[in-house]
Amino acid sequence: MSAKTIFIIIFTVLVTVFLMANTDAVDFNFLFVQDVPVSKLLVIGICVVIGFILGYLVGRPRTTVSSYDSRIDTGAPKVEQQDGLSDEDREYIR
Repeated sequence: MSAKTIFIIIFTVLVTVFLMANTDAVDFNFLFVQDVPVSKLLVIGICVVIGFILGYLVGRPRTTVSSYDSRIDTGAPKVEQQDGLSDEDREYIR
């Protein structure tokens, strides 16, 4: 097993133990709803799930399109690269 897998397993066990230790009811106030008795397990669990979702959305890699990508428009006119080299320099490089 990789270190990442072991870390995920240990983290999941610790979160589960923490959630099971906090099962008593607390009064929950949210905007216009006053004093609703809710289990700490539910509140903390929802916060953990929301945190994982937000972390995934923020940390996921962006899709980039490079000049080697097949998704670029192949019908666009090709632009010659202006590199400022003379013909003599190009011959030397070859």
